[in-house]
Amino acid sequence: MRTVLLGGGVMGESILAGLLDSGTRAGDVAVVEPREDRAAGLRARYKVAATTQPSVDADVEVLVVAVKPHDVARVLAPLAESLASTCVVVSVAAGVTTATLESVLSVGQPVVRAMPNTPALVRAGVTAVCAGQHATDEHMAVAERLLRCVGTVVRVPEGQMDAVAAVSGSGPAYVYLVAEALIEAGVRVGLPRDLATELTRQTISGSAALWTDTGEHPTLLRERVTSPGGTTAAALHALEARGLRAAFADAVVANRARSAELGAS
Repeated sequence: MRTVLLGGGVMGESILAGLLDSGTRAGDVAVVEPREDRAAGLRARYKVAATTQPSVDADVEVLVVAVKPHDVARVLAPLAESLASTCVVVSVAAGVTTATLESVLSVGQPVVRAMPNTPALVRAGVTAVCAGQHATDEHMAVAERLLRCVGTVVRVPEGQMDAVAAVSGSGPAYVYLVAEALIEAGVRVGLPRDLATELTRQTISGSAALWTDTGEHPTLLRERVTSPGGTTAAALHALEARGLRAAFADAVVANRARSAELGAS
């Protein structure tokens, strides 16, 4: 597919690299990036056309909007008349609704909203997608095929996108906070910091791999580590006593509420 990335920042570059790694020809991808130093870096690293001039040829099949949310309308509106009516606009701008995107595009333009997370940087992300009012199953399939280059893709109704952002969009930050806490706890009980860090990193990575490979419910996996009256049971009791589950629930609810506020502003 002839694809243009509007924005060559971290997520834009991740999608670019994923496309090329998955077999897309460099000649079939272009980047519009306002910073010349950044555009030059993309040209050098990936051998793709990268320009600071916002323009889109009529043969472009997919336009990926990867700019900051507050810049979307400003940079997208001038391109609206250049887009073919069949071009699928795929936005990864957090919190920007399909209605907002459609309001600055030509009537009938197919729009797909996407919510990736940062593991997309290493092709291990999960991206939720939802359709605008003019996006058909065929348009959704185009977007899903493109975004699978950076990980798993799931389809959801737009009403769930704030909840998706609260769980998977911000989820890596929660995991890293748990990692920080576990490292500090290891240091507190006498481990050197570098050893506590390595143990924590491999434990989280290995636990995720085991869950992925077995497909079992996390409750079953947790129970296999927890002997009645044992050390793990004592540790889990301490976490539950501190309200661990309630804290995560409150965090996700607060995240969803804030996402809705930002989307409405």
